[in-house]
Amino acid sequence: MRTPVFAANWKMNKTAHEAREFLSKFKTGLSGNSEVVVCPPFTALGVVLDECQSTPIAIGAQNGFHEASGAFTGEVSMAMLHKEGVTHVIVGHSERRDIFGETDGLIQLKISAALQLGLTVIFCVGEHLDVRESGGAMALVESQVRAGLNEIVAAEFGHGASLILAFEPVWAIGTGKVATPEQAQDVHAGIRDVLSALYGADVAERIRILYGGSVKPDNVAGLMEKPDIDGALVGGASLKVEDFLAICQPVY
Repeated sequence: MRTPVFAANWKMNKTAHEAREFLSKFKTGLSGNSEVVVCPPFTALGVVLDECQSTPIAIGAQNGFHEASGAFTGEVSMAMLHKEGVTHVIVGHSERRDIFGETDGLIQLKISAALQLGLTVIFCVGEHLDVRESGGAMALVESQVRAGLNEIVAAEFGHGASLILAFEPVWAIGTGKVATPEQAQDVHAGIRDVLSALYGADVAERIRILYGGSVKPDNVAGLMEKPDIDGALVGGASLKVEDFLAICQPVY
């Protein structure tokens, strides 16, 4: 059985002070059997790492660059993140694709660099509304999965242990809309079929696939009832202690 994962993507929110205040409350209320990952902005990573020592909370970055060092102004490398104690990194988020122009090829380089260092990758895929309405959602998601994992063998991610997929329909991110549990399950099952074709059924069954897109305390249970939904990548609701606790600590 796959252990559920709930990852907080704070995006460009929370100062170091605000992060410390959040975690001082969050840690005391956390219980349950799920894995929890907090992904703050780079400026709060040090504080979050300190606050989460000796807790079950894992720390992730929202982005990372594939080169280990060099003349890349404004970038933070996967190697730097690893040395600081970060264990997870989000790669391929739709905001990185749409706003910053990240291509499938660049995303593949980032995934490879992170996996080689032993980081757990949260690899995001998802479609825009026009693609969904035209019936092309699964074809696009499959192309994103295949491109991002191009030439990456199962041994690089421990045959499932350090690779997490996150399906985030772009039309549901920050809009208040959410895919129905049935819509999400259809795509999650399709992603698992793609992973099975790439790596075999045994590996595909080990890989967790998260849903992201306006996840809230009042809709998460319905999503988690589906067999191929293994948790959530949570945006806005992860900024409030009570909401994120309500999402991630029930026994699913």
